[in-house]
Amino acid sequence: MSFRKRAVVVGQSGSNPSSLQSPTQNKTFPPGLRPSPLDGRLTISTGTHSLDSLLAGHVGLALGTSLLIEEHGTTDFAGYLARYFAAEGVVQGHQVHVLGMHEGWGRELPGLGTGEKSGGGREKANDEKMKIAWRYERLGEFGSARERGSPQSPGTSSSSSRAVFCHDFDLSKKLVLPSPSPMKFIPISTRPPFEFKDPDTSISPFTGFLNHLMTQLSASPDAVHRAVIPNLLSSALYPPESSRPEHALQFLHALRALLRKYPSQLVAMITLPVTLHPRTTGLTRWMELLSDGVLELSPFPSTALPAKSTPGAQTVHEEPPQGMLKIHHLPIFHEKGGGGGEASGFGDDLAFTLIRRKGLVIKPFSLPPVEGDTEAQQGGLEHEHGKATKVDIEF
Repeated sequence: MSFRKRAVVVGQSGSNPSSLQSPTQNKTFPPGLRPSPLDGRLTISTGTHSLDSLLAGHVGLALGTSLLIEEHGTTDFAGYLARYFAAEGVVQGHQVHVLGMHEGWGRELPGLGTGEKSGGGREKANDEKMKIAWRYERLGEFGSARERGSPQSPGTSSSSSRAVFCHDFDLSKKLVLPSPSPMKFIPISTRPPFEFKDPDTSISPFTGFLNHLMTQLSASPDAVHRAVIPNLLSSALYPPESSRPEHALQFLHALRALLRKYPSQLVAMITLPVTLHPRTTGLTRWMELLSDGVLELSPFPSTALPAKSTPGAQTVHEEPPQGMLKIHHLPIFHEKGGGGGEASGFGDDLAFTLIRRKGLVIKPFSLPPVEGDTEAQQGGLEHEHGKATKVDIEF
């Protein structure tokens, strides 16, 4: 009767533990990149924590995909998302290509936030800690104690602590661009025709965008490139012939081809004012079909400015939402996972709030209780002997 060690894999001679490890465990990724928990594709951060968690469970925007953000009205919440996206790329050392804007747009990027609220947050957490049984109080420390006891390589812990996937930005500060700057601006030509003749509408105004991207992608194949296109087809920035379908749709189709050709280098974020180009038009619907992800922002009236967060605000006194967010579709990678609003873990009722130190926060929308309805404000807690009191709640 033969015996075999339980720790040895069948078909291998010897019990070398290092041979059983996956080769991807020791693989290091460039700054700002990490694999998706669903299928292992490389993802980058959009610069907004809540938006990263919304992207179909991949906790980031996968390389080789594009995200179209539509916005109603005259506000610029989508522009803030584009600035966060560009600022995150600058901090991570990525190549950022701003298409259709001048260098003045890059001077408005938000600066890095400070970590001054760590001490106050710890005291606040201790005050609001739920009073539960003592056996469950230290349950969350099991993983950290196990990690402290397990041996680690000297370079692994230091590198993981320094690697930040998504930074915190403060709108009251301005990001100082390094020299040389990783941002490149390709403004669109709006020079008036002094020749006093009709402009040639057969020439696409987006040709310079595509030529720039193809040149930069071939010149630096090892870098990560972020393409930012704020206010696409806006009448204040683009000439009238840019809204012709043969120009706009061909540009998005060529951009989609570049994303598929360079799936590990290029990612794009586009903002579109749907007040000028409604979703009922065929041009906008085709633009949505040529984009991998589409989000729609519907701000509430009188919410043009970001909400100010007070330092001593409690969790019950949250900032009111400034608009609604709707998910039309998210990047889909294959038929087994990824994409769809259900995969993100949120419902259809989503609201957003732009806060100075927290950025754009996306969370489920819920109406506050009606004024004067004390039963709804107290939660309507009842038991068999009457209404629940504070003594009954604190166990």
